[in-house]
Amino acid sequence: MEALAHTTHEVFNQTPPLADYNLYTANLALREAVTREGAKWADAELLERGSELGRAEMFERGIIANKNPPTLKLFDATGNRRDEVEFHPSYHELMGYIKRHGASGRPWAEPRTGAHVARAAFFMMMGEIDNGTLCPTTMTYAVVPAIQHEPKLADWVSKAISADYDKRFIPGLQKGGVTFGMGMTEKQGGSDVRANTTMATYAGESEWGSEYRITGHKWFFSAPMCDAFLILAQTGSGGNHAPTCFFLPRFGPDGKQNEIRLQRLKDKVGDRSNAGSEVEFCGARAWRVGKESRGIQTILEMGTYTRLDCVLGTSSQMRAALSQAIHHASHRQVFGRRLIEQPMMQNVLADLALESEASTVLGMRLARAFDRKSDEQEALLARVLTPVAKYWVCKRGSIFGAEAMEVWGGNGYVEDGPLGRIFRQMPLNSIWEGSGNVMGLDTLRALSKNPRVVEALEAELAPARGMDKQFDAHVSGLKDLLGKLTSSPAELEFRARELMQKIALAVQGSLLLQHAPTAVAETFCVSRFAVDGKWGAAYGVLPAPSDGHIDGNIGKILARAWPASGLNA
Repeated sequence: MEALAHTTHEVFNQTPPLADYNLYTANLALREAVTREGAKWADAELLERGSELGRAEMFERGIIANKNPPTLKLFDATGNRRDEVEFHPSYHELMGYIKRHGASGRPWAEPRTGAHVARAAFFMMMGEIDNGTLCPTTMTYAVVPAIQHEPKLADWVSKAISADYDKRFIPGLQKGGVTFGMGMTEKQGGSDVRANTTMATYAGESEWGSEYRITGHKWFFSAPMCDAFLILAQTGSGGNHAPTCFFLPRFGPDGKQNEIRLQRLKDKVGDRSNAGSEVEFCGARAWRVGKESRGIQTILEMGTYTRLDCVLGTSSQMRAALSQAIHHASHRQVFGRRLIEQPMMQNVLADLALESEASTVLGMRLARAFDRKSDEQEALLARVLTPVAKYWVCKRGSIFGAEAMEVWGGNGYVEDGPLGRIFRQMPLNSIWEGSGNVMGLDTLRALSKNPRVVEALEAELAPARGMDKQFDAHVSGLKDLLGKLTSSPAELEFRARELMQKIALAVQGSLLLQHAPTAVAETFCVSRFAVDGKWGAAYGVLPAPSDGHIDGNIGKILARAWPASGLNA
C-alpha cells in the first residue's frame, strides 16, 4: 500500500534575504554627497567599505550581537569586585572593524578637507549593520575636542584616535587604543544636569592634572565597558555648587581599578548589542577637564559631535529600513502584481525614499560644516543646524521605521525579520543627547545669542531661492517666524518645534533643489511645502504627478533609491 503524502504546502512568494551587495553604490544620494561635500578623495575606500559591509556575514554579526546582549560580572569567583561587562565575540568583531577604519578618530589623527564627511559616510554605512557599536564609537570621537586642551591627558588623546581596538579589561594606557563613554544623567535630574548631586572633592595635583574624588551616582552611565569616561560632578562649597567636567578612567595611573561600582545593566527597548548601566562612585579618582564650574560648557563641545552622530545614525537606520522595504516590495506579489508596481505602495515607498535622501543630504551637509569650522559662516551654520537636524531627523525615524515594517506586513513584526531591531532602535537618538524640547531650547539659544546665525542660515538657503515657488513661500514663512525672536520670544518658545521643522525642511529643500534630480526635488517640494497641509500625518500621501502618469516622478524616485527595484528610471 502506497504511503500517503503529507506535504501541506509549498513555500513561495517570500522575499530572499537582502545581503551581498555594496551599501555605497546602492546609495546614490550618499555617494553624491560625499563628492559634493568635499571628500571625493575617499570614494575608493568607501567603495571597499561598502562592499565589505554588504556581505552576508557582516549582517549576521549585527544580528548575533543583538541577540546576545552584554552581561554584567560584578564579582569574581572569590568574591572580589570585578565590575566588568562581557560581550559576545560578534560585538568585538564589529567594534574592531569600526575602530580599525577610523570612525572613532581618523578626522583627528589625519586632519584634511572632507575628513569628517568621509567619516560620516562610513559611519552611516556601519549603522546599517549595527547601531549599538556606534555609541562608544561616537563618544570616543566626540571626546577628543574636550580633552585635547589638557596637556597631561595627551597620551589618552592619542589612544582615543588610534585605530587599534583592545577588548581587554586592563589599564587604558597599556593598550594600543581606547574607547570612551560618558555619565551625565542622574535619577532626579534627567536633562537638567544642574540638579545633579554627585560631588567632587579636590585631592591635589597628580599625573593627569587636577585630581578629585567623586562620590555619587549616575542613572545612565553609557557604555560602561569603555576605558574612560567624561562625567559631570558638582564642585564648590555651601550653596555655590556648579557642575564641572571630569575625566574618569576605569583604572588609575597606579594601575589599580578605580572605585566605579556598576549596579546593573539597563534592560533597554533597543540598542541591545550595547551596554548602558547604573553606577555609583565611591571616592573614585577623576581629573578635571576645563575650568571648574564650567562643566556644562565643556561637555557641550563633546555633545555637539555626538548630536551630529545622532543625525547620521538615524539616517543610517532610515536607509536600512528603506532598503528592506523596497527589496521586499520588489519581490513580493499581491493581487497578481509585485507590490512595487502597485500605485498606493509606490506612493508610500517614494515618500520614504524622499525622507531618507533628505535626511542623508542634511546629515552630510552638517558634516561639511564640522569640517570647516574655521570658516565663520560654517561654524555659525553648524551651531544652529546641529540641534535642528538632531530634532527633525531623529523625530522622523520612529514613524519611518513603523511604515517600513508595515510594508513587510506580518513578516515585519517578528524578531526573525529585519525590521524589528530597526523599529526598536529608532526612538533612541531622539532621547539620547537631549530630547526634542532640549533641542528646541538650544536652537532658540543659538539664534538669539548671535544674530549672525540667522544671517548664516539665510545665506545657506539663498542659492535655491527662485527655483521653486513652494520652497520660496516656505522660506518666507520661516523668515516671518524668525522675526518673533525679538517681537514675541515667548510665543516662539511655544512654537520652537515648528521652527525647527521649518528650518530643517528649508535646508533639505534647498539642498535637493540644487543637487538632486528634478524628480526628487520637485516631489519633495510639492509634498513637504504643500499649503493644504496634506503631507506629514502619514507616509504615502504624495500628490499624483502633474502629467497624470504614475510612472513619472514616482518611478524615477524609486529607481534612484533602489536600482535593483526593476523599475525604469
